[in-house]
Amino acid sequence: MTTSLEGTWALILGASSGIGLANARALALEGVNILGVHFDTAEGQEKTAATVEELRATGVAVHFFNANAAAAATRAELVPRFAELTGGRPLKILLHSLAFGTLLPYLPADGGPAMTNRQMDMTLNVMAHSLVYWTQDLHRTGLLGEGSGIFAMTSAGDQRISANYGAVSAAKCALESHVRQLAVELAPSRVAVNSLRAGVTVTPSLERIPEHRTLVELATRNNPHRRLTRPEDVAEAVVLLSRASSSWITGNIIGVDGGEALTT
Repeated sequence: MTTSLEGTWALILGASSGIGLANARALALEGVNILGVHFDTAEGQEKTAATVEELRATGVAVHFFNANAAAAATRAELVPRFAELTGGRPLKILLHSLAFGTLLPYLPADGGPAMTNRQMDMTLNVMAHSLVYWTQDLHRTGLLGEGSGIFAMTSAGDQRISANYGAVSAAKCALESHVRQLAVELAPSRVAVNSLRAGVTVTPSLERIPEHRTLVELATRNNPHRRLTRPEDVAEAVVLLSRASSSWITGNIIGVDGGEALTT
């Protein structure tokens, strides 16, 4: 059975750009009220303010918060605020789209820098472990319940190796493990938890990868659709999956890549 999304609430972690922003736009058009957490500079905040007005023009409530989504203090401050804004109703959607990590090799190459303990820990905390911590706090506060869906963004880096992607790859593997565990533990609450594995998508986070041009060329050439995945493709998948009232699709890694993984 499918349900209307109008009047529901979504929390997007990483809402101001890339896949997070595309989802905010698509969900707002479906009548979903948007809570967004982002971490931007002053220059980025001006752009985000314009985005908030754009989303509000669709007629939904929109509240963005510029804060470090991986910090415990941020959760402590914002989760009670979210409960107030939603009237205590469970979120329909939690999208974890945090893409901030260290892009360095594990061993020094040509005298360059190598990954440090602190950088490794930060990358896994932001891109993987924070999903668990947000889920714990939201569930404890009653903001996750029957009909809620959690989506976490993974990538083909969970299986493939590239020169500077090691820590992020490890984070994606950890994220997928967290998704499976949360899916089982939240099943009695009728909450679905899934990973979405997008194809190569041009976003600010991709452009920070030193070898991103090679990745883009390879994906463009090999994707059966002869184009890259777009943030809007992922947003369409989230909308489609969120319309389901069942929690029976859970614990999966769902490819949103136009078949890229089959041919690359």
